[in-house]
Amino acid sequence: EVIMPVRNREKGEKAAERILGSNPSAKLELRDLDLSSLASVTALTDELVAEGRPINILINNAGVMTPPERRATSDGFELQFGTNHLGHFSLTTGLLPVLKEGKAHVTTQISVAASQGAVNWDDINWERSYSNMGSYSSSKIATGLLGMHLHRLSEANGWGITSNLSHPGISPTNLLSAQPGMGRTSDTTEVKVIRVLSRIGIAGTPQSADRPAVLAATSPDAKGGRLYGPKGPGHIGGGPAEQKLYSRVTSEADARRLWELSEQLVAEHAAR
Repeated sequence: EVIMPVRNREKGEKAAERILGSNPSAKLELRDLDLSSLASVTALTDELVAEGRPINILINNAGVMTPPERRATSDGFELQFGTNHLGHFSLTTGLLPVLKEGKAHVTTQISVAASQGAVNWDDINWERSYSNMGSYSSSKIATGLLGMHLHRLSEANGWGITSNLSHPGISPTNLLSAQPGMGRTSDTTEVKVIRVLSRIGIAGTPQSADRPAVLAATSPDAKGGRLYGPKGPGHIGGGPAEQKLYSRVTSEADARRLWELSEQLVAEHAAR
C-alpha cells in the first residue's frame, strides 16, 4: 500500500495510471504535499498521524536543483535549503509517531553533490551571497545529516526506526532541464552532457537512479547509518550497492547542531 504525496495532482494521477497499468492490483493513494511550504507539510503529517496507520517505509526523495538566481519558499527560506532539507525535516519529525509504530525504514535521498561543499552555517538562507551549486550541495549535506541523526536518535531511544541514505548518481532527469518556474528558460549545459553520458552507458538512467533508494528502503540487508548508491565507475551509474559515507555527513556535532537549528526554524515559523 503506497501513499504518493504530490505537488502536482495532474502529474501524480498520470504516474498512478502508469503504475496501475503495469500492476493493476497496486494500492495507491494520492495526497497533496508541497515541501516548499511548511503549512502544506504540517497539513499532511497531521492528517496521517490522526489516521493512525503505522508507516513502514518513508523515502525522502523530492528536491529542487540550482535555480540560477536566489529564490525563496513561501515561508521565506532559500528555496533549496527550505525544500530539500527543511521540508523533509518537518515531514519526518511530524510523522515520528507513526514511523515509530511501524518500525519504519526511512531512506533520505542525498546527492553526489554532498561529497563537496559545506553547510553554510553563517548564512543558512544565502541572503548575503548566493551560489546555486553551493546552496544545492549545502542542502544535500544538511538532509544527509538529518538522516544520520535520525539513525542515532532511534538507536539511543529504542524507536525501532532504521534510517539510512541513498543517492541516485547522475542521470538525465528534469532537475537540470528547462523550468521557467525556477527561472531556467532552457536546458542547462550539464543536462545535455548527462544525456550523452547516459546514452553511452557512463551515467545512469532515470530507471537506474531509482534503485539505490529502493534497495536502501526495502532490502533486509540494508542497514541504518549507511549510504547506498550506484556501483559503476565514479558512482554515477550502474546497479545499487553500499558505499562509503561522505565525510560531510558523518559529524555527530554538525548533525545535532543542524537538528536543533531546524527545530528552531520550524517552531519560529509556526509561531508567526
